[in-house]
Amino acid sequence: VDLVPAFLEVAHFLNERTELSGHLTLVQGDALALPFQDASFDCAWTQHVAMNIADRETFLSEIARVLRPGGSLAIYDVLSGNGQPLLFPLPWASRPEESHLVFPDEMRTILTQAGFQMVVWETKSAACLEWLEARKKVSPRKDSSALALTAVMGERFPLLTSNLEQNLRDGRVEIVQAVFRKAERK
Repeated sequence: VDLVPAFLEVAHFLNERTELSGHLTLVQGDALALPFQDASFDCAWTQHVAMNIADRETFLSEIARVLRPGGSLAIYDVLSGNGQPLLFPLPWASRPEESHLVFPDEMRTILTQAGFQMVVWETKSAACLEWLEARKKVSPRKDSSALALTAVMGERFPLLTSNLEQNLRDGRVEIVQAVFRKAERK
């Protein structure tokens, strides 16, 4: 599900290039009003989504609504770190008013209030920094048809990732990977 038609076009392109087109359904929609019936899915997965959404409570409640009891929610996202102001621009926001990070405790509280129970919570900041460092060592391919994040994120992508890396190094943000389970009906 994505709100932005252009991102769905990119997703269609990537799915074709990776031969996943027949295995996925892409839907334009609002994450705050998911276009699905209650209890429609066994699992939901969000990757780098919540930091774009100001109304975190509605977002996570909507996911809980469309999950079956006992369903799983996997999250890989950016959260606030030590409370220091962020260095902008970032991959998800050019300015502070476009960034909607919350602290880890706040995220866990919102998830619990939405009816989820924590299964796993892991900080992946160090692994993300390692990945960013490894990406610097990869030579850009001369083949312009090669898939690259710059094709999706634009020419500012090196600056955006450099700022993300600095924010991670300074502890201003952290990367979290988590799994939650929707409570079973009583």
